[in-house]
Amino acid sequence: MGTTRTLRFTLNGEPVTTEAPSHWNVVELLQNRFNLYGARESCGQGLCGCCTVLVDGVAVSGCLSLAARVDGADVRTIEAPAATEDGLDDVQQAFIESGAFQCGYCTPGFVLMTRKLLDECPQPDDEDIRHYLSGNLCRCAAYPEIVAAVRLVAQRRATRG
Repeated sequence: MGTTRTLRFTLNGEPVTTEAPSHWNVVELLQNRFNLYGARESCGQGLCGCCTVLVDGVAVSGCLSLAARVDGADVRTIEAPAATEDGLDDVQQAFIESGAFQCGYCTPGFVLMTRKLLDECPQPDDEDIRHYLSGNLCRCAAYPEIVAAVRLVAQRRATRG
């Protein structure tokens, strides 16, 4: 039987403490201890972006990162509360309006990375968008719609000021 470790961190704005086996990755921790299934293990190699979570503001592959990495960290997942009454933020809303998902499996990773992109580059061009999101794969090939959704959010934020 493996050893466990006590982990204390902030999860989507709330302080949490839990025990986790030392061999668990971040995805296993989120699913097995907190019933958060937005970050999904797909490729298991950190190549597809389906398991993306933000740890201290940095996008990480939850399938490759040991759960111990989040001890003392600020962890944000797609399940973090949105700032609007309907529960969707502007990125999520644009993804819906643009049809930027099909099966939805990759959508949480794309949404998190889009948020990061727009924080760092509020007015990206298509090349910026494609480059920044190149670590995320969509098996349904909704790439044109994803780029359109990012453009839509950027445009709305620019006009909103």
